[in-house]
Amino acid sequence: MKKDALPLAGKVALVSGGTRGGGRGIAVELGAVGATVYVTGRSSTGGRSDLDRPETIEQTAETVTAAGGLGIPVRTDHSRPDEVRALVEKIAAEQDGRLDVLVNSVWGGDPLTDWEHPLWEQDLDTGLRLLRQAVETHVITSRFALPLMVARKSGLVVEVTDGNTARYRGTFFYDLAKSAVIRLAVAQAAELKPHGVAAVAITPGFLRSEALLEHFGVTEANWRDGAAQDPNFAHSETPAYLGRAVAALAADPDIMAKTGRALATWGLYEEYGFTDADGTQPDFAAHWAENLQEQYGPLGDPL
Repeated sequence: MKKDALPLAGKVALVSGGTRGGGRGIAVELGAVGATVYVTGRSSTGGRSDLDRPETIEQTAETVTAAGGLGIPVRTDHSRPDEVRALVEKIAAEQDGRLDVLVNSVWGGDPLTDWEHPLWEQDLDTGLRLLRQAVETHVITSRFALPLMVARKSGLVVEVTDGNTARYRGTFFYDLAKSAVIRLAVAQAAELKPHGVAAVAITPGFLRSEALLEHFGVTEANWRDGAAQDPNFAHSETPAYLGRAVAALAADPDIMAKTGRALATWGLYEEYGFTDADGTQPDFAAHWAENLQEQYGPLGDPL
């Protein structure tokens, strides 16, 4: 496909939290359909974040460019309004005020999540820090980025979450954070609709991130061996699957019909026809209904 035939050629995207996992997958797949992608996060060649992982925004940006787009890394702490303001000013200056896609994918809450205790037995400071990291960062980023979209009366905001139902997610602060992110999409959609800008939330299924591969002691090359530890892992999906879902949404001329909704890879692949990196089409909701519903109950209706 010629570069000028790519659906997002000439479009500009900002993927916050694009260092690894779903954020990296989204950034790369937006690049694969021609977008210029600003990749932001705290982990860079200049130093690691407190998560102390090896992935960097520069690596993601290089992969975006190799995929066919243009990746631009900008080290940004999205909990700091001054850094986010400077980031958006940089995008506006370099792209003539253009921003077509904003992806709020900042998370970093895994080491802050207590899966063992109820609210009244959890460390309050840690729980509140999780909310600041996983929710406030999204609010701050949208606050400064949305004016670029409103001025052009077009664009798409994507809030990345876990689950697209009201189902309890296993522990208080994690559940509150992921549910709140869905509500961020709903609220932004309501305020942005008169300006022609859409906002949606999206969830992957069982995401096969770098950290999860490490957890199971496998690589992407032999990831299926992890199913010996957890049979559900056989139904996992790569970050590219989530990325292709977002790229399809960003290229959809009728995206306003979906504004305010909480979407999932397992529903969107049927509509848009995209596949995972290996050509499969994982459907975690179908797997849940067949194998997990009896034990854990229904996954829940989409919000």
